[in-house]
Amino acid sequence: MIRVHVRFIGRVQGVGFRFFAQMNAERYHVTGWVKNMPDGSVVAEAQGAKPQVDHFVSSMETGHRFILVERVEREEINLQEKERDFRVVY
Repeated sequence: MIRVHVRFIGRVQGVGFRFFAQMNAERYHVTGWVKNMPDGSVVAEAQGAKPQVDHFVSSMETGHRFILVERVEREEINLQEKERDFRVVY
């Protein structure tokens, strides 16, 4: 199990990025959260088996036709033991 803190920079707000993240978190069975930041980036924390977390982050980098991720900053952080879902934070 790993947990990563990820900042996505580019055209990531106003394009359904957070809901795309939630959909992919369910697809790859990861827990965590995603949130828009005042600087226009989106941050997320994702936790799960390493291959699933890697697939989740990779799917977010690729995005969909409205998303354009220009840069990703990723850092491994401590696990959250009792987390059970992935949520959009407002």
